[in-house]
Amino acid sequence: MDYHHHVRLTVYGREHLCRSVVEGRLSLREAAAERGLSRQSAAKWVRRYRECGVAGLEDRSSRPARSPRSTPPDRVEMVERLRRERWTGVRIAQATGLSRATVSRILVRLKLNKVKMLEPQVPVVRYEHAAPGDLLHIDIKKLARIHKPGHRITGNPQDETRGAGWEFLYVAVDDHSRMAYVAMMPDEKAVSASSFLHQAHVYFARHNIHLRRVMTDNAPASSPACSAIPAEHCIYAMCVPASTPRAPTARLNASSRQPSENGPMRASIRTQQNEIVISNPGYISATGIDHMLASNRNHPSVDQDSMSTTS
Repeated sequence: MDYHHHVRLTVYGREHLCRSVVEGRLSLREAAAERGLSRQSAAKWVRRYRECGVAGLEDRSSRPARSPRSTPPDRVEMVERLRRERWTGVRIAQATGLSRATVSRILVRLKLNKVKMLEPQVPVVRYEHAAPGDLLHIDIKKLARIHKPGHRITGNPQDETRGAGWEFLYVAVDDHSRMAYVAMMPDEKAVSASSFLHQAHVYFARHNIHLRRVMTDNAPASSPACSAIPAEHCIYAMCVPASTPRAPTARLNASSRQPSENGPMRASIRTQQNEIVISNPGYISATGIDHMLASNRNHPSVDQDSMSTTS
């Protein structure tokens, strides 16, 4: 319950006050003084308690029972119809004869006061392949290399690290089990991608997950990597664009954007970044040294007895 910011008593305090009066332990004036209330306010709560019990001590709406001067429903419907035709509030006010403030209140109540609210909501498309190994998502997160603490840690603006370069966090997530394999690579070229895919293939095979398809949005590096895997492993690579093409609209906003085809990687990359880089205060980048982390999402389809974490 959201109480008024000046309220003196909650429901439990009101009940204690009313019980002390009804049971005769305190007089009305004494109970009001004990709780820091006026006699009139204490009498109001005691009266509600006697009429409705504890339910009567809840806050009630201050909205009037009747509003004879409210905007007629047909006017409200007209405002909504014109707004969905992308009319502005000023134009709607001129066409309906209502004030701009009234039109604004109606649009806020209908949740049509912003242009993005007029766009149709794109449904969230979620899927999960039937078995582990049916599809492996691979994505790469580019991270700045850290040689020493910077100005955000030391507080000295002169403590800067320029030209330190980048490291690349490779993440592979099984679509069905959500089992993940992570490795830090020096670049995102074909050699590193091939090495990571081979390591991931060996790791998942050790847990009885045989990869059949790989999906990634890093086609230049991943195409040679997929072809480097022996043919008997039956890996089929799907290289998707970094962003999903969509039909042109008058104005793009968050509600009109299509979901990413490699969506399961987003949350996983953020989790791994927090665990490996941010949450480890002693972490200093090391060029050419792999930092690997394997994590399990506790899916029942994964062999729990053989799970392990490597670093």
